Amino acid sequence: MSDLLVDFITSLDGHASGRGWPGFWGLEGPEYLAWLGEQPEVTYLMGANTYRLMSGFAAGEVPSGQDEFRPEEEASVDELTQASKVVFSSSLEAPLTWPNSTLVRDDAVETVRAMKSSGSGLLSTIGSLSLCRSLLRAGLVDRFRVVMFPVITGATGEERIYDGYPDVALEMIEHRTFDGRIQLVEYKPRVLEHPPLDVPA
Repeated sequence: MSDLLVDFITSLDGHASGRGWPGFWGLEGPEYLAWLGEQPEVTYLMGANTYRLMSGFAAGEVPSGQDEFRPEEEASVDELTQASKVVFSSSLEAPLTWPNSTLVRDDAVETVRAMKSSGSGLLSTIGSLSLCRSLLRAGLVDRFRVVMFPVITGATGEERIYDGYPDVALEMIEHRTFDGRIQLVEYKPRVLEHPPLDVPA
């Protein structure tokens, strides 16, 4: 059976991106980049908006506010191009042009449920806030990982991650600091029907 990882990189105030900021908010360091390079092979799950954005980067479209990609950004996009990707969309047309991408028009929750039960590798989301929210609500997420960068994007932040989420209890299974400034926290999530009546002392 496959595990499903929801994986976000965020500002401290929970934005997935910010207008005018480079990838990784320009704050990635050698420890963090080395850790990224050590990650196991995964099948990425994404929606149409994330596909359009990331496939555009792979085709050479530079993010707004930048003249060119930094080497770290190029390496990240190249790795995504080589990886297996499943794209859930009713608006995109097959065949998808980004290599190693499979278009799925069926219900994402039921498709991922079947992928988990029949597979053996790791499934991981990338971006795709509404897809992540749906998978979490359905109880399909095994691991919830957030890498927080030391910046608050109160004026320029976009894509607020946790809006519309249910209440979720989080059991920490890993934490780590990279380069003395970037904080990773990883949890086992449990969706709550209501706030807990008994709170541990």
